[in-house]
Amino acid sequence: MQTIFIMVKCELGRCYEVADEAAKVEQISEVYSVSGQYDLLMKCYLDDGTDIGHFVTERIQLLPDVKDTFTIMTFKAFS
Repeated sequence: MQTIFIMVKCELGRCYEVADEAAKVEQISEVYSVSGQYDLLMKCYLDDGTDIGHFVTERIQLLPDVKDTFTIMTFKAFS
């Protein structure tokens, strides 16, 4: 199992709609609104064989009103 975090910038005024749609994606376990350069932070669990690039470009970036993404890959969980 791979854990990744995706930071998402939304079109103005569309953060809640993007979060609602993202919550429907099976691999996304949590969606948080955040302050700063991005609007949302998504925690995703992907099967080991899943191509991260395809997941992000096909499942996240194509959600309505997603403007930009920044993906963080993880290595080891300490808790």
